Formats: sequence, C-alpha cells, structure tokens
Amino acid sequence: MRIAIDAMGGDHAPKSTVEGALAAAREWNDTQIILVGDEEVLKPLLVDAPANLVIQHATEVIDAEDEPVKAVRRKKDASMVVAGRLVREGKADAMISSGNTGALMTTGLLVVGRMEGIERPALAPMIPTVDGRGVLALDLGANMDAKPEHLAQYALLGSIYREKVHGINKPRVGLLNVGTEAKKGNELTKAAYPLLEAMPIEFVGNVEARDVLSGACDVLVCDGFAGNILLKSLEGTAGTIFSLLKKEFTKSLKNKLAAAILMPALRSLKGTLDYKEHGGAPLLGLSGLVVKGHGSSDGPAIKNAVRQARTAIQNQLTESISAEISGERVTE
Repeated sequence: MRIAIDAMGGDHAPKSTVEGALAAAREWNDTQIILVGDEEVLKPLLVDAPANLVIQHATEVIDAEDEPVKAVRRKKDASMVVAGRLVREGKADAMISSGNTGALMTTGLLVVGRMEGIERPALAPMIPTVDGRGVLALDLGANMDAKPEHLAQYALLGSIYREKVHGINKPRVGLLNVGTEAKKGNELTKAAYPLLEAMPIEFVGNVEARDVLSGACDVLVCDGFAGNILLKSLEGTAGTIFSLLKKEFTKSLKNKLAAAILMPALRSLKGTLDYKEHGGAPLLGLSGLVVKGHGSSDGPAIKNAVRQARTAIQNQLTESISAEISGERVTE
C-alpha cells in the first residue's frame, strides 16, 4: 500500500513529519511512504532512509493563515494539494496532513472528490472514554451547519468506520443533545432523531455531553458547530486539570512525595487522554482516504496516523462505505 504524507503541513513540520515517516517506513516495509514537499528541504532530514520512503517534490506550501478555497485553487503545487492529487489519481491509497484544516477539507472536496451519495464529508476524531473504547465523534468542525439528512449520513459513516477500523460489532450510535428524551433539542436534532431511528445502525438515542466520556456510545453524531465546541471544551478541561494537578503537587515536600508515588498512574491517565495516541481524524465521505493530523502533531503522532491509515486500507474502509451507500456489500 502507498500512503502520502503532506511533509510541510503542521506546526512542527517538516521535522515532525519526516520523523514520523521514517519511523513508519522502518516498521512497515510493506508500505510505501510518500513524503510530499520541497525536496531540497526534506533530503537533508532523511538520514538512512529505507527504500520504501520516497519524496514527491512540491514547490508550494499552504499556511495556517491562508484562506482555504483560494489557497487550494491558486497553489496548485502545494504539498497538501499534490498529496490529494496522488490519491485521486490512484498513485496513493491514502493521504495524511496536519496542515490547515479548512484547506484539507477543500482539498478533499475539490481534489480528492466527494463519494457519490454523500452530501457532506465529516471530520471524525476519536474522543477517549473511561472504558478505553473511545467514541468516534462526527462532525467536529468540517461543516458548521448541517441538515437532518447530513446527520443521518454521519451516523452511517461513523458506524462503518468503527466496525471496519476498530472491529466493533454493531457500534452504538448516539445523537448529541441537551437531554435524552426523543423530543428534546433544537429543530435540527428533533428532525434528525426519526431519521437515525430508521437507519440500519444501532441507534441508542440522544446522548448528553456529560455522558460522552463515560462511554454512552461508540459513535457520536452532531453538527460541526456543536461538535467543535464539545471538542475544544474537553481539550481545555483536560489541560486545565493537569495544570492544576501539577501546581498542587509542587506546593510542598509532602505533595511532591505523593506525586512521585502517583506519577505512573498520572502518566497513564495523560496517555489515555493524549490525541497523539489516536493518530488523526479521518475525513469520512470522500472518494479516497484522507486523515487529518493534529496541528501540533509530533513524530509519534504522525506514525500513529500512518498506522490508522494502514488499518483503514486493509479493511477496505472507503470501498465499504461506498458499497453501503449504494446498497451493495464488500466481500472480505
């Protein structure tokens, strides 16, 4: 299989992307890693690179401040756009980028292409839960507004992803809402509820934000506006809690001794909540596999995104979604 990585996208690129690409290429020699970016910049960083890591030269970069649609249309040779083109032309089975989220969404729509039958692709990151299963939440920022029909498609996309990539049989699908009763919520959620009930999924009803981390569902469906607020709230809360713990544990010698005893458990907890362990968020609903890495991804996060992409490719994720939408089935 072939996986293209936007080597110039992300806060720590290209150092982090090269580090992750090297680690991935060394671990999985059956996978060709295609680093897309400026060859002159990348070559000096590729010390003892294995044969399954190659460079695809790209002269331009889409910056975080660039307006997404204009950047994708004007910067035809940007690393992100070139990586998307490789997927569209069948020269790569997947692409990964930690760059501008809006530009990646635009690249997915304009370059890779939307899957037939899907109106709006969705950004679907994993949110860690206390039971260790995690919840795939979508949409968490690709589309700020949504129609009830879009939420129904998100439910199907998320259900297939969890089944194919995570091996969960009949994943439980919940609708993010302000109460668990079927008639609760705004006009969007009220209209979406009966559509989700009629879908060929394991719909468990409305789920309140306070129950997300307890593992109330395996797939959480919402519009991009509410979803992004949920995600940022959880990230901010986790960061604040660890800051407060650090401050408390350094107040006195007694607290420092207690911290030394608790440190292994705290590190384990932090690892559970760390986005780097999950790799990236797939953009579901495109005709090719596109994975969005966190903007501050380091080398291990990039490597985990490659692992995630490999699993999706091996389990025929894109083909399975397409077949489900068209009413057919993929033979394993």
